[in-house]
Amino acid sequence: MAEHPTRQLAVILHADVVGSTALVQRDETLAHTRIQDVFHRFSETIDLYGGATTELRGDALVAEFSRASDAVCAAVAFQDENTTFNASLEDDLQPRLRVGIAIGEVVIADNTITGDGVVLAQRLEQLAKPGGVCIQGAAYETVPKRLPFAYESLGEQTLKGFDEPVRAYGIRLTAEAVVPQPESRQSKTPALELPDKPSIAVLPFTNMSGDPEQEYFSDGVTEDIITELSRFRDMFVIARNSSFTYKNKAVKVQEVAADLGVRYVVEGSVRTAGKRIRVTAQLIDAVTGHHMWAERFDRELTDVFLVQDEITQTVTSTVAGRVKATAEDSAARKRIQDVDSYDYVLRGQGIVADSEQKNLQARRAYEKALELNPKCARAYAGLAMCGLVSIANHWEESDEYVIDRGLECASKAVGLDQSDSKSQYLLAHFLYLKGRLDEAKIHIELAVSLNPNDADALASMGVHLHGRGAPQEAIDCYLKAIRLNPYHPVWYLWHLGLAYYSSKRYGEALVPLQEAISQHPAFPFPRKVLAATLAQLNRIEEARIVVEGILTDQPDASIKQGDVYVLGAATRSQDWSVHWLQGLRKAGLPE
Repeated sequence: MAEHPTRQLAVILHADVVGSTALVQRDETLAHTRIQDVFHRFSETIDLYGGATTELRGDALVAEFSRASDAVCAAVAFQDENTTFNASLEDDLQPRLRVGIAIGEVVIADNTITGDGVVLAQRLEQLAKPGGVCIQGAAYETVPKRLPFAYESLGEQTLKGFDEPVRAYGIRLTAEAVVPQPESRQSKTPALELPDKPSIAVLPFTNMSGDPEQEYFSDGVTEDIITELSRFRDMFVIARNSSFTYKNKAVKVQEVAADLGVRYVVEGSVRTAGKRIRVTAQLIDAVTGHHMWAERFDRELTDVFLVQDEITQTVTSTVAGRVKATAEDSAARKRIQDVDSYDYVLRGQGIVADSEQKNLQARRAYEKALELNPKCARAYAGLAMCGLVSIANHWEESDEYVIDRGLECASKAVGLDQSDSKSQYLLAHFLYLKGRLDEAKIHIELAVSLNPNDADALASMGVHLHGRGAPQEAIDCYLKAIRLNPYHPVWYLWHLGLAYYSSKRYGEALVPLQEAISQHPAFPFPRKVLAATLAQLNRIEEARIVVEGILTDQPDASIKQGDVYVLGAATRSQDWSVHWLQGLRKAGLPE
């Protein structure tokens, strides 16, 4: 049975043997052997750089990459290697390749890859010199300029099968330089610079209860410790999303610290038995490997917040040298009134709402928490978050109804606990969606003030700044949020791409948008922004390929279709709307 075709945006590499017919005519057996060998060696290089050879046909090779920089590095590295290899041969039957690289939408079916992206890469390959590499302008835009490559502009090229001219570049290694090694081969030195203040990551505490269903509880305890540490302005605290990528993995503290760009790591365990809880924790200096502090807490479950704050207080006093708030004051704000209600809140938090059904499960957990404790601020905040997720995914018929319901829940959460940054930025989001920008500004600024290390609050600040007509300030917020949360959620990326679009920095918008699409290909909005961006760069054919993919998945998509969650207040600016609709019209999205 044939596989159902799927479409996706990809970086395509097409390679062809120069003068293969002449080689075969000279010595058919040896030529076939040499051609098979050159493609075998090239496939190995492609694999090293994270690509996948999808097809070998006669004298041509097709490969797919997720990043243009990897495709370029693989191509240039192999061309250099093949030149050396050919020079070692005693005869002159020496296969040389031409390589073309393009970014475009492809169709995957029955283990083959086809589409305009493949055709474009093939056309570009025909422009390359023997032993050379030619890349599309869109790929050129995404290759970091720090890489040691020299580019030759080939101008606008009219290519067979494409209505619009395509910008092309020849590429080669700069004199006396070497191609960067694949990331898997690179040394494990920290890729991120250490911040200029104490930096820390809290790894997921291990569930020691012997019951896998208790994972949500140990995760909740960890998340609360991260939240409390994040309140300190003189510390740099990695966000929960990034810390939790190491859950249930055997990792070395030094490697975690290097990956996240921090000096200190907290790890520990949680065991619950009846109404008792045991928490162990230790603080490690990843640079020296020194265990700076370790402690075990045996308490009543109702004192779990006191335990969390004692850990926070000890870590901050050990690392930062001083503490700005006492554990007693902090815990008093959120002392558990109902252990069972707290349990349901943690259950709700532990559900990854990546489907409508799971989002509904989380809502039910928060509603149960409120049945047990009608004054549970965190349950109201959880319900507000479920509403925001629902709006983003168009899971309910009326966005306005969900917005009103979310606004009510977020308002109640803030009314019950004004010190919670999450409740504050959720309220700001719903006020923003209602167009109440001045009120939203108050609450988003308060959220960041309450928890300056909250990456989601910073990224949310970016959304509000963009909606108020300050895209450059929004970009700054997104980049700070990404540093705090290296394994950030995908929405950071397409909001960043949208802000670049608004700033008319179209080339810079391509990378975050393409990465967002590769992570979440089904979500239409980033593809709309990418189509508009490509159109504004006059890459009309590429923009139309993206639009075709959108219409395949969503036949009723149009430029007037509401995107209330992602655009929000931005749509109320006449200048911005004109610029946005202009890009979509140029890309060919229907009215």
